[in-house]
Amino acid sequence: MTTSSANANETPDFGSRSVARVATVKPADYGRRLVSHMSRRIDGEWNGAESTGHLVFNRDGAVTGVADLACEDDALVLTLSASAQELPRLEEVAGRHLARFGYEDGLVVSWTRQDGSAGTTQGPLTKEDLDRLRAEYEEHAAREGESDAAEDFPDLRG
Repeated sequence: MTTSSANANETPDFGSRSVARVATVKPADYGRRLVSHMSRRIDGEWNGAESTGHLVFNRDGAVTGVADLACEDDALVLTLSASAQELPRLEEVAGRHLARFGYEDGLVVSWTRQDGSAGTTQGPLTKEDLDRLRAEYEEHAAREGESDAAEDFPDLRG
């Protein structure tokens, strides 16, 4: 699965990096799902044969960050590069999607910055958290005229 644009080939060199090692017995499933979902709005690629992926955060045109995904036997490893200003926001974006997809497995996405300091943490989420997130998304989508929450929350369909 691949989506790309000219921007993907013009990725800036970012000065900040953060890594999340997400414990799971299904790293390739979660990696593929994260790339599949996010690549509807940003550039992304998943290589099933190598169980690796790449996301280019370029939703508004300019590339604000990139994330590389790699699978280990017991974890999905995300390496995020962005400016120091964008790093916390992109940790949150990628992490909340992954935590939402893995709520039944209790996924926790904890980021560690390149200097060893703690980044943001997403998950584990409860059903109540998901209901709240869905309601917030529906409100946002109604204001912005975007797709319905059922499309962006496929894990919550009936």
